[in-house]
Amino acid sequence: MQLFDPKAPSDLIPVLNLDESEVQRQMTVCNACRYCEGFCAVFPAMTRRLEFSQADIHYLANLCHNCGACLHACQYAAPHEFEINVPKAMAKVRLDTYAEYAWPQAMGTLYRRNGLTLALSAGTGLALFLCLTLMVMGNLFTAMPGGNFYGIFPHNTLAVMFGAVFGFAVLALTLGVRRFWRNVSPADAPAQVKTAAALEATANVARLKFLDGGHGEGCNNADDRFTLWRRRFHHFTFYGFMLCFAATGVATLYHFLLDWSAPYPVLSLPVMLGISGGLGLLVGPAGLLWLNLRRNPEHGDENQKPMDRGFIALLLLVSASGLALLAFRETAALGLLLAIHLGLVMAFFLTMPYSKFAHGIFRSAALLKYSIEKRQPNPINAGSD
Repeated sequence: MQLFDPKAPSDLIPVLNLDESEVQRQMTVCNACRYCEGFCAVFPAMTRRLEFSQADIHYLANLCHNCGACLHACQYAAPHEFEINVPKAMAKVRLDTYAEYAWPQAMGTLYRRNGLTLALSAGTGLALFLCLTLMVMGNLFTAMPGGNFYGIFPHNTLAVMFGAVFGFAVLALTLGVRRFWRNVSPADAPAQVKTAAALEATANVARLKFLDGGHGEGCNNADDRFTLWRRRFHHFTFYGFMLCFAATGVATLYHFLLDWSAPYPVLSLPVMLGISGGLGLLVGPAGLLWLNLRRNPEHGDENQKPMDRGFIALLLLVSASGLALLAFRETAALGLLLAIHLGLVMAFFLTMPYSKFAHGIFRSAALLKYSIEKRQPNPINAGSD
């Protein structure tokens, strides 16, 4: 599948695949009904269009938070002959988005593989490799004074290894979302509009605004009852990740600016940030996995559940192994736990651009486009804004 570039000099009309055609059909019906306009950002954005190009379809699909509210409110859902199911249709197109915009392009096929098996195999393989390396070096079960793990793997070695892998992941995500933005970006807007839109989009991402179902009572999960737990567990996960990132950043500043190398005391800032983030990355992913296992199959694409669960499982293992490493860093288990943790972190970085992690990046871009375009005149003057 090749996505349409509106800036490309061509007179050809892009041919939609089956998933895109289904979203186009459902959006045409929804645009005539408009009962769900207040649920999320998708439907106000929909009302600004009479027709849906390929770029529009991928934009709306990534704007959808898969909350399920519209499905349970829809009078045209099955068993009606129209069989409208916006969450499922949008989820299938999102997978196309991730695969098409992956960089390098060939890596996009990873989205369509068994994500759970891939994530766990990568983590297990890398951890086993590091364990064997330490066994050969004789450090697998060697206690280090004060839990000094740099006595096992030197700081510069770890910095180069993980810096290179993390840099590749950031580069791959950046190039992918840049291509996406170029295809779906709205018309030029004044700098003042872009600034206000960026602030609003950032707030919407930070608060996960559109996981409130449009009425503040939350999403649907197992049935038509509303719950805010999906939003809460996402918050635990997101801010847990950010706290762990902050812990790494502070430790880096300590190392290079203050010449204070790890390991740090438990009550030091890097360790406290790491503990808080690690606990968040236990509670959040565990809760999301519980919700995922109980979720109504009509709320999304069943074929993507292995990818979702693979990402969740890897987050759980990274946080659990990190906390275990901290707890037992002054014992003979240091080498083994360090190898396991580093292997899992390396696997997380390697698969980050080709896993569920990408949905946060593409959705943020879609939210920014929504915040910009809603501040511009409605091109058809037929919507609610």
